[in-house]
Amino acid sequence: MRICIITLLALAQPAIAAPAVDSVNFDRLHALMQPSAEELKWRKIPWRTSLWQARIDAAAAGKPIYLWEMDGHPLGCT
Repeated sequence: MRICIITLLALAQPAIAAPAVDSVNFDRLHALMQPSAEELKWRKIPWRTSLWQARIDAAAAGKPIYLWEMDGHPLGCT
């Protein structure tokens, strides 16, 4: 049932032609897809993969720990 509905919705939408990617516009399109400096700020955070090491480092620096934890499959598949 779900596949039928998705197929019908796809067929009901008018086709939109995507611009061709060739040597003329590749560099422009590639630059548009790159994350900005603002979007890459998270890379400057000194992340730890060991909670114990994070506790040692936080205690030595007198700083709190921000724990980012998730459950389940990393790709969201269940």
